[in-house]
Parts: sequence; C-alpha cells; structure tokens
Amino acid sequence: MTLYLDGDAFPNPLKTILFRAIERLAIQTFVVSNKRINIGESKNITYIIVGSGPDEADHRIVEMLKEGDLVITADIPLADRAITKKAYAINHRGELYTTVNIKNRLAMRNLMQEIRDSGAPTRGSAPFNQKDAHEFANQLNKFLTKKT
Repeated sequence: MTLYLDGDAFPNPLKTILFRAIERLAIQTFVVSNKRINIGESKNITYIIVGSGPDEADHRIVEMLKEGDLVITADIPLADRAITKKAYAINHRGELYTTVNIKNRLAMRNLMQEIRDSGAPTRGSAPFNQKDAHEFANQLNKFLTKKT
C-alpha cells in the first residue's frame, strides 16, 4: 500500500500524527501539493510539487493511484475518484470514505456548491479542532492496523 497526501490544505496539527505513522510502519508516501509543505524528512516520503492550476494535485494523485492505496484528503471529488479506482480515502476529520457514503457526500457537496453559486449565504465547515485531530489519529491507526 502506498499513501498519498493531498497536501495543500492539510492541517498542521495532523503533520506529526501522520509522520509518526509513516515512520513506524515504513509506508511509502507521496505528498502532492501546489507549494512546498513539510510533514518531516524521511526516506519513506517523496514530495511532489505540481502546477498551480485547479485540481493539479488531484490529477497527479489519481494518475499514480493503484487499487488498495490510501489517499488522505478533504477534497470529496478526489475521494470519489480514489474510491472509483478501488483505493481508500480518509479526510482530515477522520472520516473513512467508502462506496456506501461517498456518493451521498459528493451529492451534498455539489448541492451546497450550487447554493453558494446562486448567491445564497451558507455556513462553512466548523473550524478544525483537537477532537478532529483525535478522530483522524484513531481512524488512521485503525485503517493501518487492518491494511499493513
């Protein structure tokens, strides 16, 4: 299994959690982003910087992704593309996307985008907090325990 991190919006509090898991289990990891981000230096981590166009990081991840790999992303369309390729996806708040829940999440995301595009006010996501970091750590550990 290879791990892919959609690095552009990865919360700082999760960097140490992810780095420790990568090192503990020696997981080959690609951090793909539009700008340099650093989760730590390791022989297990390769940093890939892509162009600044929309979804460039997503396209590169999907291009490299194989069945059984893991993507860490808050991007629901990217998670959907990963699930379609029979890979796995976890978001920053610890939700494991599956074939059962991804289409509902994608439909809701698209609906909210249409509402925003029409000019109607919407509330954004709740601010990332310590509980979210804890949920992410638990889900990542649970997933890696099963898959490695």
